Amino acid sequence: MEYSLITTLEDLDQLAPEWNDLLAQSAVNVPFLRHEYLRAWFQTLGGGEWPSGELAVVTARKGGELAGIAPFFLTEQDGAPALVLLGGIEISDYLDLIVRPDDLPDFVAGLFDFLAGRAGLPAWRGLELYNLPEESPTLAALQANSAKCGWTCTVEPFRPAVYIPLTGDFETYLSGIDKKQRHEIRRKMRRAEESGLGMRWYIVEDESTLDAEIDDLIALMANDDHKEEFLTEVMRTQMKASVHAAFKAGWLQLAFLEISGKKAAGYLNFDYGDRIWSYNSGLGFEFRELSPGWVLLGYLLQWANDNGRREFDFMRGDEEYKFKFGGIQRRVMKVKITR
Repeated sequence: MEYSLITTLEDLDQLAPEWNDLLAQSAVNVPFLRHEYLRAWFQTLGGGEWPSGELAVVTARKGGELAGIAPFFLTEQDGAPALVLLGGIEISDYLDLIVRPDDLPDFVAGLFDFLAGRAGLPAWRGLELYNLPEESPTLAALQANSAKCGWTCTVEPFRPAVYIPLTGDFETYLSGIDKKQRHEIRRKMRRAEESGLGMRWYIVEDESTLDAEIDDLIALMANDDHKEEFLTEVMRTQMKASVHAAFKAGWLQLAFLEISGKKAAGYLNFDYGDRIWSYNSGLGFEFRELSPGWVLLGYLLQWANDNGRREFDFMRGDEEYKFKFGGIQRRVMKVKITR
């Protein structure tokens, strides 16, 4: 494999079609590794998560064809220069290297050689890779090649993540969860439908209304004190850029529940591959007694089943409501390599 270093957005942009084509064949194919998502992320460094950073994306070609991507940026971590995965830590739930499973061993071995001996590569002390799925084959490859180089490698659980396997039929899905919770979901959906308040739910499809819909979602999110603190101006800019990027690429699912013509709940999801990836949500307080968040989630799960999605991924966080809907816990991992 022939390795090269990308340090400018112009060079990064030229890779877009190849990047996404390779991602579709990779061992870990998640929306947070899409070219358009990571480009938007880098422009604000994760909505201000990082005060500074420089692109340091390593690519490998085999016979002229793009075969692997290590989507790094260079920043300071714990007082020392480090290569960190684009997507960072806080707002990108799943990350990884981008490489076909069959090419992974050779790619990681060559990547470590490149990082160890590349003249002109920015000085770095450590590699910080967050949010790798616990089942990712990258973890073993990183550990094995660290040992060969004499570098220290630690792998540890970072955060829980929760998902729901889907059956393709909403009633079959419901029958598989706790009886009490199944009845509660049905009861709340039925009560909202029979409230006589003009309830409806919808998925945003009109790009001309997208900015207004994003603003409405942010307003719903800001009703939560923790989320309001999180939603700085730069983070709002980041969120809008990510939503627009996902819409243009065809994998946005922005959904709202309206009651009496007012937005009572909103979900920002990604409809990517054969999964729904539930990224964020917001609630209004006016119709709290109708449990609009649960109701909208029920409709989204019904839609996902009806449309052949095999999984509804709540992603990071182990909030109680996720398990009431039948969630199963897994983990994302943190890898730290020091030379």
